[in-house]
Amino acid sequence: MKKSIGIIGCGWLGKPLFKRLSDDFDVECFSRENTTDTSCFWKRDTIIIAIHTKDEYLKTLQKIVALTKPECNLILMSSTSIYREFDCDVDESFEITEPSLIKEAEELVSNSKENALILRLGGLMGDDRIAGKWKSANAFSDGFVNYIYKDDVIDIVKTMIKKDITKGIYNLVAPKHPLRSEIHKKNSKNFGFELGVFEGMTKRRVLSHKLIKDLNYTFLYPNPLNFWD
Repeated sequence: MKKSIGIIGCGWLGKPLFKRLSDDFDVECFSRENTTDTSCFWKRDTIIIAIHTKDEYLKTLQKIVALTKPECNLILMSSTSIYREFDCDVDESFEITEPSLIKEAEELVSNSKENALILRLGGLMGDDRIAGKWKSANAFSDGFVNYIYKDDVIDIVKTMIKKDITKGIYNLVAPKHPLRSEIHKKNSKNFGFELGVFEGMTKRRVLSHKLIKDLNYTFLYPNPLNFWD
């Protein structure tokens, strides 16, 4: 029998994740608004939470935790923004002390379920998401980027489900960390947009060594400088 998986959030990441997982698993995808309390959706073996942090995020997570069966595997799409208090190389062993919505969300899920997998995603790129081509920003802090290509996120999640990895915290970030200014300069030339202004320098690099080791994973897109080639 195929593993049953539910995805909450059918947006930019959730929809292609649904399509890819459907090749090997029994998958349903719902928006948070369309999932009712009585739906058999909640009886699935694994629930992947891929929703944005707006619209009463913590209350939504509390509802999800309450509705899923006790033995359900929860996968929370979290964010590397949780490391914002650091300006150095960081990995999953670092203790987070600065309060944030992301920290509260991770603690809520991990404290509520025995099988809780927290995936800290770097800046999501791919398709129409082109670094530097922003409509509302033209000034940037330079520094090492912590990006990941959408296809790698999908591939990693599928690999984790197949390998029955059901708990722990993992950073999902491409192993190469070029400077933001390098990427923007290349993209501005290739895509024809005006290059912004860079001020300051951040030195935070979010490391994905644990992911690479535990999954024996080879990134499809290891270097953000080449994401749009």
